[in-house]
Amino acid sequence: MLAAIWWAWAAYAWLTNEVDGERRGVRLAIFGAMIAMLLASLAIPGAFEQDALLFALAYLGVRVMHILLFAAGTEHVDVRAAAAALAPTAVLAPALLIVASGFDGAAQTLIWIAALAVDYLGAALRGIAGWRLSPGHFAERHGLIVIIALGESIVAIGVGAEGIDLGSGELLAAALGVILAAALWWVYFDPALERVEHALERAAPGRERNVMARDAFSFLHLPLVAGIVLLALGVKKTLEDVDHELKTVAAVALCAGPALYLFSDVAFRARCLGLGDPRRLVAAAACLAAIPLALALPALPALAVVAAIGAALVATESFVPRPAR
Repeated sequence: MLAAIWWAWAAYAWLTNEVDGERRGVRLAIFGAMIAMLLASLAIPGAFEQDALLFALAYLGVRVMHILLFAAGTEHVDVRAAAAALAPTAVLAPALLIVASGFDGAAQTLIWIAALAVDYLGAALRGIAGWRLSPGHFAERHGLIVIIALGESIVAIGVGAEGIDLGSGELLAAALGVILAAALWWVYFDPALERVEHALERAAPGRERNVMARDAFSFLHLPLVAGIVLLALGVKKTLEDVDHELKTVAAVALCAGPALYLFSDVAFRARCLGLGDPRRLVAAAACLAAIPLALALPALPALAVVAAIGAALVATESFVPRPAR
């Protein structure tokens, strides 16, 4: 589900680099896409059950509107040609979700996987040289979506605390959840992020710049956001019962979420700058190594271990200079 929603958002992130938002028709079409996306969002809780067809139809509307916006919102011939090249996959993938709505269980899951493969492989294999990219705008859009995702992880703390008695353990868990979210924010918004934008600026306009942007942002930011989602799940479950061991899924989410975030962050920067970050890789590995502890310890100490790893990483990067480039 996240992969489908992310791809729709990523498509519109490319769109807003190109179309003229002052055009009346463009504004009306974007409002129409917003309505379709709202309907799809309302259907998400039942998207694999009773609302599967509603989600698929609304999602198809979002994707088709994206192609139509490119056709109506720009006069650039190369951009129109690039949009036309993506049109088959933009229609076929949602059409497969409509087919999937008639099935359940393993068959439905397999059709969903096929639909996502059509979308992502289509973007990877088809030429994207025709797109025109504004590096500053593109990097800013993705930075903002990371902020929103981290903010939602803090909202999850409030959701987890709803309807429970707030004792010292619950309050400490809430504070640790915020510390961990803040650590991930600190890691992402560091000085190297500005160098990523400069690297996009230096890349030759056209294929070179577009492929770098596609790989670093459209592809590698998906697992980064997925890591935040998993962390939010782990923190929410911790708040619900701080004195007992987490179930397997919640324990793995609590530790693997930050690990996936850090691995993805390193890959994203390496794609643009050609540099790895050993300290972040070590912190990610430490989070994965904490999974057995999270399964054996009560939820609160497990959260404290992961938060300590995040805080230690921030302290190390803040006070110990990076090796010379």
